[in-house]
Amino acid sequence: MFGRAPKKSDNTKYYEILGVPKSASQDDLKKAYRKAAIKNHPDKGGDPEKFKELAQAYEVLSDPEKREIYDQYGEDALKEGMGGGRSHADPFDIFSSFFGPSFGGGGSSRGRRQRRGEDVIHPLKVSLEDLYNGTSKKLSLSRNVICSKCKGVLYLQPDTVTGDIVFVLQQKEHSKFVRKGDDLFYEHTLSLTEALCGFQFVLTHLDNRQLLIKSNPGEVVKPDQFKAINDEGMPMYQRPFMKGRLYIHFTVDFPDSLGPEQCKALEAVLPPKPASQLTEMEIDECEETTMHDVHNIDDEMRRKAAQAAQEAYEEDDDEMPGGAQRVQCAQQ
Repeated sequence: MFGRAPKKSDNTKYYEILGVPKSASQDDLKKAYRKAAIKNHPDKGGDPEKFKELAQAYEVLSDPEKREIYDQYGEDALKEGMGGGRSHADPFDIFSSFFGPSFGGGGSSRGRRQRRGEDVIHPLKVSLEDLYNGTSKKLSLSRNVICSKCKGVLYLQPDTVTGDIVFVLQQKEHSKFVRKGDDLFYEHTLSLTEALCGFQFVLTHLDNRQLLIKSNPGEVVKPDQFKAINDEGMPMYQRPFMKGRLYIHFTVDFPDSLGPEQCKALEAVLPPKPASQLTEMEIDECEETTMHDVHNIDDEMRRKAAQAAQEAYEEDDDEMPGGAQRVQCAQQ
């Protein structure tokens, strides 16, 4: 026994809503829906009902099976269950599939773009050891929550989503290491004997490993020289198993003075002094000079510049306008 054929109903309404003929291709449908949906989106001041009708029309006509049923029997056939039943697709979900969820709000907003609360910026001071090894911190933070009675209606848009807690890591100053990006810098002072004859010392790393640092046989370390050790710097961002370099900056501690016997002993083993280009007679004609120690040349230059500026100010202050000199009167 065969069932009764469905009664025909209106089969042009969806085409009229989209503004396309019944012969429209899938590309024509997409273009028509895209243009009309942007124009009628509620966030852009459009009619929510019109926006809903556009989505329903496109949802049916973009499905070949539903479109065939609609063309033959009309809208009522879809309502009665042919072609998978009546469409209940969310119009905002359909819109988001074209433009993405960030354009005009998502389906959960129901026509209104969700507002986002302000982020909370929280500075967090951490040691260099924590940044090197990783750590866990427990923090107690307070924040406002939506009222359980009014659901936030009295004080917020109910659609508002909470912002983020943004932690800004602030590195504490370290007593021995200095970080520059993925690299670490370490200062070490050598005696003159160590710089000339070789050295070795133990460096305690940020994870408490003991690194043996030593010079090569016969190597001479010059003042202000740098040495690098690969893969002993900071872990790289998003590549924690790769590390930067550890740079060791050497300074050489020279003795304040040497005795005559020490000078002779050193001259016997060190490279000879360069031969003088002056004769004894030329040396006798030169004037003797005395050198003074300068402990910090930058401080000395700043002091001299300030002194020169003060003297220039005092000279200007001693002269009256027009070139007349200031006269000081003595009181009896």
